Amino acid sequence: MGRSSDPGESLKEALAHCAVAGMMLVALLRPTLGADPTGCSTYAFVPATISADGKRLLTKIGRNRTAVPTLPEPGDHNGWARLQAAAASAREVDLDALKTQDVTVSRVEIGGAAYFDIEPRGLVADGSAIVYLHGGAFVYFDARGSLAGMTKLARAFGRRVIVVDYRLAPAAKWPQVTDDVVTVVKRLLASGSQMRRIAIFGDSAGGNLAVATTLKMRDQGLGLPAAVVTWSLTADFGNAADTRVTLRDADPIMAYDRQIKNAMLAYADEKDWSHPYVSPVYGDFEKGFPPALIQAGTREILLSDSVRLYQAIEAAGGTAKLDVYEGMPHVFQAQIPDAPESRLALAKVKAFLDRHLAQ
Repeated sequence: MGRSSDPGESLKEALAHCAVAGMMLVALLRPTLGADPTGCSTYAFVPATISADGKRLLTKIGRNRTAVPTLPEPGDHNGWARLQAAAASAREVDLDALKTQDVTVSRVEIGGAAYFDIEPRGLVADGSAIVYLHGGAFVYFDARGSLAGMTKLARAFGRRVIVVDYRLAPAAKWPQVTDDVVTVVKRLLASGSQMRRIAIFGDSAGGNLAVATTLKMRDQGLGLPAAVVTWSLTADFGNAADTRVTLRDADPIMAYDRQIKNAMLAYADEKDWSHPYVSPVYGDFEKGFPPALIQAGTREILLSDSVRLYQAIEAAGGTAKLDVYEGMPHVFQAQIPDAPESRLALAKVKAFLDRHLAQ
């Protein structure tokens, strides 16, 4: 299949191939409700100020929002393994099918870590690479399941995309998972890439990893990438921030207690939650950090995470753009790929990466 002549259509197509992950997130992290899920909870509110696509999404989630089992206990390895297998199966990708999409896709294993290397035909010849870190609360989804969406993204951006296949909790804890990402970047550097030509991009838990591993690489003397992009990141494992409370009953997808908290405990012991490689909002950004584009929606309990990260970077003299979308839920860009909000968000990502990878 040839490349689209319309960049806007290519970006929309890229988002469409990310939608499965977003809808699975709705199913897996939907909060447990009481006996009357159709009551007057604020999660069911559909604002008139958002697009028709956004209204349909919020209405659908509100209509279908029912009680679901609590996620496994942090140490329940068998329970997490079953969840991970189900998530991976739902996002299975035929690698041979990708060969018809004007890209080459190869899997590389190095030093215990692994990644998929996607190169589109006619890529921008500046040696750049976008390192993508998938979401999934640190406990499910995998790199293979991200390939369809990232293949479209590589074509739309015209750039090489590296999809890191990091290990999942609880089999691996945060030191091992962040090491997986650093190992992949080291491999890129050893192969001739330059940090100033590398951007780090992640959504949800992947957004956390994008910031945390950038801090870790800086502290190890590897330097700073050209840019960091996050969608709906978790910046703090604690639960004291404003929107963790004020939007607790308004977020149509997520609940912290008994669900997200279990995933966090599977990834990091509570004693480690203030470590900057776990909760990067506590990082020392005065030591340096690359320009960051931080995207979020006003209907997610993690909104404060994005705001606080933005403030931490700017207070330290860094450059950050906080890009917030009215009425949008967690990782809305993948859930409603055709929405004006999503198309605008991804166009901003492309422009941001083009600007900083070209410097």
